[in-house]
Amino acid sequence: MEKKEEFLTPREIVRELDRYIIGQEKAKKAVAIALRNRWRRINAPPHLKEEITPNNILMIGPTGVGKTEIARRLAALAKAPFIKVEATRFTEVGYVGRDVESMIRDLVGIAVNMVKKEKMEEVREKAERIAEERLIDLLMPTPSGFQESDLTSSREKIREMLREGLFEDRMVEIDVEQKVAPFFEVLSSSGIEELNLNVPEGLDALFPKFRKRRRVPVKEARKILVGEEAQKLIDMDEVVEQALRRVETSGIIFIDEIDKIVGAGSGHGPDVSREGVQRDLLPIVEGSSVMTKYGMVRTDHILFIAAGAFHKAKPSDLIPELQGRFPIRVELSSLTKEDFERILVEPENSLVRQYKALLASEGVDLVITEDAVKTIAEYAAYVNEKTENIGARRLHTILSLVLEDFLFEIPKPGLSEVIVDGKYVEKKLQGIVEDEDLSKYIL
Repeated sequence: MEKKEEFLTPREIVRELDRYIIGQEKAKKAVAIALRNRWRRINAPPHLKEEITPNNILMIGPTGVGKTEIARRLAALAKAPFIKVEATRFTEVGYVGRDVESMIRDLVGIAVNMVKKEKMEEVREKAERIAEERLIDLLMPTPSGFQESDLTSSREKIREMLREGLFEDRMVEIDVEQKVAPFFEVLSSSGIEELNLNVPEGLDALFPKFRKRRRVPVKEARKILVGEEAQKLIDMDEVVEQALRRVETSGIIFIDEIDKIVGAGSGHGPDVSREGVQRDLLPIVEGSSVMTKYGMVRTDHILFIAAGAFHKAKPSDLIPELQGRFPIRVELSSLTKEDFERILVEPENSLVRQYKALLASEGVDLVITEDAVKTIAEYAAYVNEKTENIGARRLHTILSLVLEDFLFEIPKPGLSEVIVDGKYVEKKLQGIVEDEDLSKYIL
């Protein structure tokens, strides 16, 4: 998204999301427009580019209807730095716990690793050639008294054998560089990364490094050496610069459970994890500068997608300033029996396909009939209605219970096919569903 190049249209984005998420057309449409707008802003005239701010989205809907999955798939489509955070993890500045700026620091870390991986792929071919020469040196120590032509001939023979995979299990000794991290003793309930004490890339040289000799097979040595050589070939300053730019122009932060930081209004003591967090979150969403170990990051053009069930609170209970920073509001509908039927079989990563793949690894063909799918969907809808509505996550619980006996017994001699029909599902679930107290614990 950094260069002017072709990018998915909103309709194409929705089509891609349809491969994994059933229903929720309004939410898909909203996020597709928001994502395409990122590309439009990058290619807008320079004098307007900085003025165009992202339309942050507030998703409202019960758990298990696809809020997180939509945001996750969206980031994968955009190839953008993406992080999911729980609003309830943060506390107001000045109290023990995580401050809201840590989400920006974490996002930058993800972006640096993303760009670094891309750069290492770019130099991989060259790194593999250098690593191959080092492997040949290990397999053929240079003896004294030999003619250079003989050594060249021997190296070429070893190179050929190495490429044919004849040395894969041969043990070699290599020196692996290990860094000694500085030790800090911190009396705090938060981890060391919370205090931002990670050593910046440029200061690595101040701390001692030592090389440890390891004895490993050639196939493992190749991976280690290629990684080392690729690391030497990339420019970390360029990696960090690109990562920071990518965060500022195309970063996506998904804030889940935002309804849980709505103030209770009790008035007793400081509200360190509710309205206090909203106040701290406001400048980040509005646009501010956050210091990270890689440098300053502006949050003006990061896309924020917030989500919450809002069972006990309403979006209007958020502080007014924060409400205004989420102009696009999308309500996700509860899932019906028909939705459950489609979720079980249609997505590319559907539960039925997952369980088929699991049993196929044991040489067993799993067949779940159409009436079994309908029965599972009926029970999922019924239990969600009678107990707590946890959306599509109920399918995980029910399907694992239905297949429990097979998953335990397999591998079993002579068993190459398992057929699950509607009658079998009824037999497994009827007693549990009818006993309401039992279904609360098991389903």
